[in-house]
Amino acid sequence: MAAAAAAEELGLLECKVCFEPYGPGGRRRPRNLPCGHVLCWGCAEALCGAGRRGLECPFCRRAWGSPETSDCLPLLQLLEAAAGPAGAAPPGPALRLALGGWGALVNPTGVAACPRSGRLAVAHDGEKRIKVFGASGACVRQFGERGDAGNDVKYPLDVTVTLDGHVVVTDGGDRSVKAFDFEGRGTLALREGFSLPWGLDTTRENKVIVTDSEAGALYCLTADFGKGKLEKSQMIQSKLTNPRGVAVSQASGAVAVIEHLKAKGPNNSSTRIKIFSADLKLIGQMDSFGLNLIFPSKIYAAAVAFDKEGRIIVTDVYNQTVLCLGKPEEFPVFKPIISHGLSYPVGLTYMANNSLVVLDGGDHSVKIYSST
Repeated sequence: MAAAAAAEELGLLECKVCFEPYGPGGRRRPRNLPCGHVLCWGCAEALCGAGRRGLECPFCRRAWGSPETSDCLPLLQLLEAAAGPAGAAPPGPALRLALGGWGALVNPTGVAACPRSGRLAVAHDGEKRIKVFGASGACVRQFGERGDAGNDVKYPLDVTVTLDGHVVVTDGGDRSVKAFDFEGRGTLALREGFSLPWGLDTTRENKVIVTDSEAGALYCLTADFGKGKLEKSQMIQSKLTNPRGVAVSQASGAVAVIEHLKAKGPNNSSTRIKIFSADLKLIGQMDSFGLNLIFPSKIYAAAVAFDKEGRIIVTDVYNQTVLCLGKPEEFPVFKPIISHGLSYPVGLTYMANNSLVVLDGGDHSVKIYSST
């Protein structure tokens, strides 16, 4: 099972003090300390000691006046899921196809699926910046060669495919948003009004949502991409912190944005996921610290998507996993989906047949997983 395999792979189902496996009851039951770290009930009792009125966390050394602990519900849910009915568990997504590899793809940054044809558009740093794969996995088109007048893509950051079959790319080289048809012909280039456009996704109304990382803003573009006519560019959210990845739910219209937070000192950066309703009201957010309270490992989200039921899916480059954080109204829950075979997952999308597509920057490949 995916959840059980992921939990075992990340060491979630064992106490980090005694290294014994957690259990549903007794001394092996996982308990939250007041600081949010987790250990088994037996170790928590031992730390309190006979007659002591407080405890000290063995991980962060924070002292607490009260020895009270509470059940770690996410780990208990994982234990329950791992056991399943009569010990059985539903299978997770299986790797069905891997595309690309070093040379075929060079440092890929974004992936998107065409909802009509099933073709995949991948943005990478090869000579021709956009590579299109057919439903069978064969490369059927390449375009966006640097220096090609009218079709030039200097430094692609992300890609989406509109409902009418146009490939839209954010270009960090000249800070623009560019649209192409699947033959590689440029139809629209927007070079004004952006500081550093980064992530993008397509809405149910065939509009394109764009994050501007430097401006800290979210834009909505309304355009006739076939005719190359921009109808409206509107800032719909501001005061975001370095927003990059963005996804729009085709089920509800909800919008998920990944913010990249800067901190003093090396390796202290973190991410925050904000969830907005279809009318752009903030309905939930969670940063790496908050996720750490329900998942005892550092998480750094690089890409976000919604599945067909409207659940929030993210890639975690620190733990080389793909995680489900639940629907907006229940966000965040925690369920590992894929925990094996990924090196540096930087992109994520779903195909029309509900196959999960993961862009792996570590081995320069696109990995397609069967629907569950």
